[in-house]
Amino acid sequence: MLRQTNWEIPPYALLEFKPKETKYCICIPVVNEGEKFKQQLIAMNKYASLVDIIILDKGSTDGSTDANFLKKNKVRSLLVLKEKGRQSAQLRMGFAYALEQGYEGVITIDGNGKDGIDAIPDFVRALDEGFDYVQGSRFIKGGVWVNTPLLRAIGIRFLHAPLLSLAARYWYTDTTNGFRAYSKKYLLHPKVKPFRKIFDRYELIFYLTARANQLGLKTKEIPVSRIYPKGEIPTKITGIRGNMDLLFTVLKILANAYNP
Repeated sequence: MLRQTNWEIPPYALLEFKPKETKYCICIPVVNEGEKFKQQLIAMNKYASLVDIIILDKGSTDGSTDANFLKKNKVRSLLVLKEKGRQSAQLRMGFAYALEQGYEGVITIDGNGKDGIDAIPDFVRALDEGFDYVQGSRFIKGGVWVNTPLLRAIGIRFLHAPLLSLAARYWYTDTTNGFRAYSKKYLLHPKVKPFRKIFDRYELIFYLTARANQLGLKTKEIPVSRIYPKGEIPTKITGIRGNMDLLFTVLKILANAYNP
């Protein structure tokens, strides 16, 4: 069994609808994303032969992760978190499951319908080319950003991205974007160790942004689209406290606080 004894994986319930069919998988962390997620999943049907679809649910109660609906829409597995925790806890269980299942890489995408799913083949291609960390960016040439709130765009471009780029020693432009890919080599690197309980909220996604290039792994950004609904900000990070927590996390990464 691939799982190591020192991996700290949160407890979860598992439903598998079909066997492993592809080299890579795409993990979608969700909680009560409703119709946005359902429409996104329906649209992703065309890529089900390219990547196995794995849902990382934090206990949705809105019916959007109904087993019959997921099975009908070619989902391979549903993992449901069984303890408190946020996106990092969902990703820890998802990454562990993906590695145990023998996937050579993991793509992640948010489940609220704002990401352009047609970039999925580009992430697969980058993994095939040997990249260990691939960051989607709406801000580079070929990327698309629509209805991104001005203050959010400024915060990403002039605060969040520069700080994480400084930590990574590599220039990234869209470091809050959850549309990414990770190689098996990166997730299993002995100097990464993503399966730790300290990664519970949003620490893991930002830590993994910086750590890859610190270790000399092969990284790059690729263009993606990110379209927000008009008048709505679909995000789980809200308010002054949420944004201060995010900034504090980035400063800890800059100080190498999460490095094993």
